[in-house]
Amino acid sequence: MGNTHPMRVGRRTVEIHRPDKVLFPAADGDGEGGGGDGGGRKYTKADLVAYHRAVAPFMLPHLRGRPLMLERHPDGVDGPMFMQKNTPEHYPEWIERVEVPKEGGTVVHPVCEDAATLVYLADQACLTLHRWLSRTRDVHRPDRLVFDLDPAVDDFARVRDAAVLLRELLDELRLPSVPMTTGSRGVHVVVPVNGREDFDEVRAFAGEIAETLVRARPERLTTEARKKDRGDRLYLDIQRNAYAQTAVAPYTVRARPGAPVAMPLTWEQLADPAVDARRWTLADAVEQARTDPWAGAMSRGRALGPARRRLAALHG
Repeated sequence: MGNTHPMRVGRRTVEIHRPDKVLFPAADGDGEGGGGDGGGRKYTKADLVAYHRAVAPFMLPHLRGRPLMLERHPDGVDGPMFMQKNTPEHYPEWIERVEVPKEGGTVVHPVCEDAATLVYLADQACLTLHRWLSRTRDVHRPDRLVFDLDPAVDDFARVRDAAVLLRELLDELRLPSVPMTTGSRGVHVVVPVNGREDFDEVRAFAGEIAETLVRARPERLTTEARKKDRGDRLYLDIQRNAYAQTAVAPYTVRARPGAPVAMPLTWEQLADPAVDARRWTLADAVEQARTDPWAGAMSRGRALGPARRRLAALHG
């Protein structure tokens, strides 16, 4: 294929460097690879580029208007990794940027608005895209609330059970929610909110919900931030609901053997015993994306005031 290959993506031409570079060596059959078709094969930069190009119509609605943090693996998953917040000067001028405040200064994050940007980031060996839960128009007020269900051991049945308990409580609070496998070990449960409250307010409410579940199932669930205090309980992590924190983006690839993908699901799909956190990979993720599992669920963010009152009533 040569060392450089120009690719036309929409109105842009993106140079793909070393497209035959192996980013994911063939999995060795130790059970760490994805559960779907192709979990044991190797994947090259060309494969990642092709995936980003194909998944763009489904992934971009979850990226547009949000600052990104990039997880880069220039030599593939077996090489060194670094997290990139600031947008390098050599990135094309047509890639959107947003300057946001941080303690002692600012950070200029990239923002992914189109398929050409997705392809360019694949060329930069950005394996995993981590998105903010707020948008550039008001970075201090999130329009997503995320619960990260993190098991102490790699046991997806526990994750599934916890997700169902969380969904039942959210339903009582009349808050819509959708699940997403993380491509690692757990599940994110995502709630669309209306973006009128700041991160501290949203995180505090998420904490109240998590503590309600822990009181109901103290032997199975915990909100202890320190691993040594969790035992074998599943951690209900609400810490991503904070300014400048991120969550893995829907449909992004994870830097694990087999190239698993963080995959949006329906609740019915999550109930399938054949599904686990690494069920989908680069080989079959686009097929799942085309089913539009979150159809319409993210279109209208909810106010948290009524849900707060319902939660207080449950506590009596």
